[in-house]
Amino acid sequence: MNHLPLMIIDLAVILGAAAISILVFSRLKQPIVLGYLIAGFLVGPNVKLLPTVVDLEGIKLWAEIGVIFLLFGLGLEFSFKKLAKVGKSASIAAGCEVITMIGVGYLLGRAFGWKEMDSLYLGAILSMSSTTIIIRAFEETGLKGKDFASLVFGILIVEDLLAILIMVFLTEISQTGNFAVGNILYLTARLGFFLLVWFLVGIYLLPTLLKNLKKYLSDEILLILSMSFCFLMVYLASKAGFSAALGAFIMGSILAETVEAERIEHLLVNVKNLFAAVFFVSVGMLIDPVILKENFGVVLLITLVTIVGKFIGSGFGAMVSGQGLKKSVQAGMSLAQIGEFSFIIATLGMTLKVTSAFLYPIVIAVSAVTTFTTPYMIKLSGPFYQWVETKMPSTFLQKFGSSKVTSATSSRSNIFGFFWRVYGIFILINSVVVIAITLASVTYLLPFLFSLAGDSAVVRIGAGLFTFFICSPFLAAIILKIPKNLNSGDALKLERGKKFKFSTFSIRFAITYALIVFIVGEFSTRESLFFIVGILLLFFIIGIKSYLRPIYNAIEKRFLENLKHKHA
Repeated sequence: MNHLPLMIIDLAVILGAAAISILVFSRLKQPIVLGYLIAGFLVGPNVKLLPTVVDLEGIKLWAEIGVIFLLFGLGLEFSFKKLAKVGKSASIAAGCEVITMIGVGYLLGRAFGWKEMDSLYLGAILSMSSTTIIIRAFEETGLKGKDFASLVFGILIVEDLLAILIMVFLTEISQTGNFAVGNILYLTARLGFFLLVWFLVGIYLLPTLLKNLKKYLSDEILLILSMSFCFLMVYLASKAGFSAALGAFIMGSILAETVEAERIEHLLVNVKNLFAAVFFVSVGMLIDPVILKENFGVVLLITLVTIVGKFIGSGFGAMVSGQGLKKSVQAGMSLAQIGEFSFIIATLGMTLKVTSAFLYPIVIAVSAVTTFTTPYMIKLSGPFYQWVETKMPSTFLQKFGSSKVTSATSSRSNIFGFFWRVYGIFILINSVVVIAITLASVTYLLPFLFSLAGDSAVVRIGAGLFTFFICSPFLAAIILKIPKNLNSGDALKLERGKKFKFSTFSIRFAITYALIVFIVGEFSTRESLFFIVGILLLFFIIGIKSYLRPIYNAIEKRFLENLKHKHA
């Protein structure tokens, strides 16, 4: 007689419980995520009334795959274009909310007598709202098309990006125990570099690849191809020292900019739902009723702090950014819950073994309560604003009323702001490309050449010159190219402002020179040559600019066509 592996039996139990929870909670018109959590609790090792999951390690593997697909799906819904469109209001509101809740959560944990890592993870967990729960609640209440809903969606987009950053910070802090500001800044720069490099590479390559393969892309092939891209990026992120979740999110956000994005999202939805169900049920399996009973008061207090804190943090941030009082109140009350990323952060703490056993069940309980209260918070946001309006002084309402508050300040009077608008992003992108090419050459090309010909000055010079010539179109663009976003007013300002024009060229010259010195330094052991060779190569680039310009223009044209093709 054949014996089924325990993992298969456990998967049958999990999916059976998930199926029943979907039917029950759909009938009750409650969020399905809440049903998954309760189903996991009932089939988990802490409850003996129903068949219990046995192979917990096997289920953890399924749950990790579930996290990858969940983050890949969130990346497909995320978009760098959407992030650019939501503007400063969503960014400021999300930033205020995250900072407020991390601080409040940390202080609350310390007040409970928890250790520092438990308190820090609690703050990070409470800082994230739930995209799934909010979208479902908006659909059920018929408010998805309202003005404040678009602000909420913008805040959620920014939160997704901040969540990735927070996970990187927590991983580093958990492994090193180092809270140094310098280390945090380094991690931020490292993450930003990684995101930008793969976004640029992805947008340059993937849309063209999908376009050339379009006639072969049946639904089956496209699904498998997109999933292979996802796991490839998971591998690359892991090799770079980041989490698998980050790699999945990045690939999802890259594919979100392609013309096949909606089709991929449609094909992935059933796979994502399957593994998301396994993930959320596995989360519910970790609920311990004994711990909940012992910490019942703590759960209620954290729930209250979550609702009030997120309302104040995001609402205040929206007002500071220029949104009116009504929209700020409605947005703040809509975001008063924790969800997907909160579970992932809590799982991270357990995986790294830096959080206590009691934290996870408490977080799940808070999530369950706030999931249940979210639709009512959204429904009551309008009446609550009307009540607040009656209590506010007329002078306050005139300044922060229901209409959007405009700012009188302008960045055009700021020279640095002007320089950043015209040249900043352009120089940043090209500098990142140069650094990425150089690091790739040092990491892969140089060792390969050493294995063939040994470590010698000739090999290093050859590899360095090859890398320099690959980078030369981007170096030439940094120092010489006039960006296309110069309008007539900007051009006139540059034409008349000789001092500003000289300063601009000096900055671009210095950046290009520094990058060339960086390239030379990576392939040479003689520091005395860095600066001399750097100057020679810089003037060499200026001398052959007419040959480099068409190459760069062709690269730039292809990138911009790919970036714009989806919305053409």
